[in-house]
Amino acid sequence: MEPDRRRSRWVAAVELGLISSTFSTLVSQLAAGRIGRDAAVDWMTVAAIPARDWAISAAPSWSSIVTGIAFHQWADFSWAVVFFGLLGRWTANLRPLMILLLALPWAMFSSATEWFLLVPLFPFWQPLFTLQQPYWIGLLVHGSSAVMYPLFARLRWRRGAAPERDVRFTNAWTIGAVVAIGLLGTAALFGSHGYEPAWMGHDRDGDQTYIRHMTTHHAQGIELAHLAVTRASDPHLQKLAMLMVASQAGENAIFENWWLSWFDTEMPDCTAQERATMAGFLTPDEMRHVRAAPPDRFDQIFVEMMTRHHKGAVKMADQMWRSRGDPRLRIMAHAIRHEQQGEIALMDGVSGTVAVATAFSNMMNDNVNARSGNSAQ
Repeated sequence: MEPDRRRSRWVAAVELGLISSTFSTLVSQLAAGRIGRDAAVDWMTVAAIPARDWAISAAPSWSSIVTGIAFHQWADFSWAVVFFGLLGRWTANLRPLMILLLALPWAMFSSATEWFLLVPLFPFWQPLFTLQQPYWIGLLVHGSSAVMYPLFARLRWRRGAAPERDVRFTNAWTIGAVVAIGLLGTAALFGSHGYEPAWMGHDRDGDQTYIRHMTTHHAQGIELAHLAVTRASDPHLQKLAMLMVASQAGENAIFENWWLSWFDTEMPDCTAQERATMAGFLTPDEMRHVRAAPPDRFDQIFVEMMTRHHKGAVKMADQMWRSRGDPRLRIMAHAIRHEQQGEIALMDGVSGTVAVATAFSNMMNDNVNARSGNSAQ
């Protein structure tokens, strides 16, 4: 009787988990800037799942970035081991194409399980991630991991024992993955030097106005958040203010890079009239009011003003999301809309199942907060 030349499915699953999680990390890091994400801030937010407030700072530290990457890789690694190890009775002997067909729904399931349950509820009880990042970001990350699952059909066999057709498929798949990383790396390298793919919108004036207005709006938000970084009495509010500084500074850097790349000119400042009519933009008197707030009232006044400021940004992002602008700008606007509504909820102390329901509503529904911000002007 010929000996079974297949390897342990658990060993193969571990190897596949290391490969798929590393591929996902590389894709996430290299592709983030192309859709308006600051990878360092995203890794810091992921690090806050296990590390809580320790991970949050006004500028992402290398320790928080490394922690976020390690936690992400552990999570992706675990899902691969579950898929091919724990569920290996049904999955371990599948052909590569069938694995791929099952892996993509698995990415939807695993990312949804994390976003709706494991992170905000049990076992981590950390609402920040779900309120800060819309579900589709996690889906893209898990999807990039899942596309490497067909390689399991090769890893399952001892050297030289895999069926020839599976060898050909996985060889081609590996080459495709290397080429994809190379293309993303090239795009990231050019992007870091101000050479992004050309503007692809249908409303040039609208996109330019949005970038100018949101950059100016964010700049005031950063100034306002810096006050809470140094003056907030509540340590959680202080850390949330640090996250606001980091996320809005990162988004402004992306706006400035896109502007120079797409329009090949310096970004004009917003006029006093534009600032006066901008949704949620605080007046000089209101900013002085926050600065002069007594210590025992600072937190309350800051939350009130930052909530109004965020609602204005949400309104602007909501309009861009529904516009005919560049697809990258619209995708980024949807994430900003979700992030700033989530920060409003976090300032209000939302957690648990309420946080999950709020995050889902923020991502899917027409924007109640945006309308409220408009009425407050």
